[in-house]
Amino acid sequence: MNRIKEVLKEQGRTQTWLAEKIEKSYVVVTNYCNNNSQPSIEVLRKIAEVLDVDVRLLLVSTK
Repeated sequence: MNRIKEVLKEQGRTQTWLAEKIEKSYVVVTNYCNNNSQPSIEVLRKIAEVLDVDVRLLLVSTK
């Protein structure tokens, strides 16, 4: 599970904005945000870079 939707909300950014920045479709980003699918490690790193956060912030902790 990921926290992409929460981080976007905290930053006041939209899923459309993120989709443009990572060059993915809005549908793909929506699926990431709703945890219907998970981004690859490479895509997750790109999202973290675009959002200027540590990649760990985008993940739900298991502990």
